[in-house]
Amino acid sequence: MSGPADSGATLVTPSLLREWPLPAPGADKYSRGSVLVIGGARTTPGAALLAGTAALRAGAGKLTLAVAGSVAVQLGVALPECGCIGLPETAEGSLKAELDPVAAYLDGADAVLVGPGLDDPDLAAELLVAMLDRESPGTERPAVVLDAYALGALVPLEDRLDPWRGRLVLTPNPTEAGILLGRDVADLEKDLAEVSARFGAVVSCQGLITQPPGFDDGPGPWKITTGYGGLGTSGSGDVLAGTIAGLRARGTTGAQAACWGTHLHAAAADRLASRRGPMGFLARELAGEMPALMLELST
Repeated sequence: MSGPADSGATLVTPSLLREWPLPAPGADKYSRGSVLVIGGARTTPGAALLAGTAALRAGAGKLTLAVAGSVAVQLGVALPECGCIGLPETAEGSLKAELDPVAAYLDGADAVLVGPGLDDPDLAAELLVAMLDRESPGTERPAVVLDAYALGALVPLEDRLDPWRGRLVLTPNPTEAGILLGRDVADLEKDLAEVSARFGAVVSCQGLITQPPGFDDGPGPWKITTGYGGLGTSGSGDVLAGTIAGLRARGTTGAQAACWGTHLHAAAADRLASRRGPMGFLARELAGEMPALMLELST
């Protein structure tokens, strides 16, 4: 598989990010945006926890986790900075597509992240359908970030995605990108550009960020220039998706959130690798590095 190193993609360097600054912190938590994470089945609650923590570390002001009811209290205690809503679940602990308990949060969020910790692809598809059914023309709606099983659920919904086109961010790995395309990924840059065009989404995959045709948010595609193999560990993708959602909620564009978030994710791995070694650091340690990295990139 050929990667972005052979392309003309714009390199995401610290100097580029300093010239593309994040929104100011604002006066209070409400001005920094609200994130809703929908995920966290009974057997995989940690994924939602990782994503939510990353969203707060990226500077989001408010966080709500919508997870399986059987694990909601535990997650609320594990992350006391969040609100935690229990959703109906199957006997096996998978989330059902019943959104009434979080209707107000869906309406009030600045970014909604769906996918971390979902464990049933069919129910994930039903969840996305339920979200699309709630869309109302002419109303301001949140950015939508999709990860994990929520990505594969997009394929049969491609003809229904008009309400989300232009405010979608997708964070697939190469295997998931292949599922979105219905074939193996052969040329990462070209194939991700096709995913962006088909789904009207900014895409971050393996350090490469693409945007849909007609978007004028800088000279994309973009390539991240940092990061260690140690990122290939359980939960790392949840941290990336949460970081991007947190930045998106703060008022960035999709491309800016993806470029900043993907850089911060990789640079955090660099920091951990320098202290702990290139492999063996944990995904939950990544988010703690991000506030200092953002400070450095703002000065």
